[in-house]
Amino acid sequence: QLQLVESGGGLVQPGGSLRLSCAASGGTLDDYVITWFRQAPGKEREGISLMIVRENGTYYRDSVQGRFTISREVATETVYLQMNSLKPEDTGVYYCAAGPWGASWQPGHYGFWGQGTQVTVST
Repeated sequence: QLQLVESGGGLVQPGGSLRLSCAASGGTLDDYVITWFRQAPGKEREGISLMIVRENGTYYRDSVQGRFTISREVATETVYLQMNSLKPEDTGVYYCAAGPWGASWQPGHYGFWGQGTQVTVST
């Protein structure tokens, strides 16, 4: 059974950076799609960055394109989300999720979720 654990959230000023980690255990990520979701207060969970692991293909929402980078470290089965030039609207709980083959921004596509990590961008 695949398990995911996020870490790296915190409080950061606008313009700052954070790197989130999603550590996987219980299996390899090779055959999964890994997506970072964000849930802002009072809003629905939104997929923002996606990796098709076997292809090393990456996709981003327009709202984070050019500022966020998703990557994978094979040796530790960890997926990262490097977040630069953070804005207050990036505030929310960030989740990583793993799902079967096929890129999708829909939460229902994903069967494995981490517990989430809070990111707050504020002065």
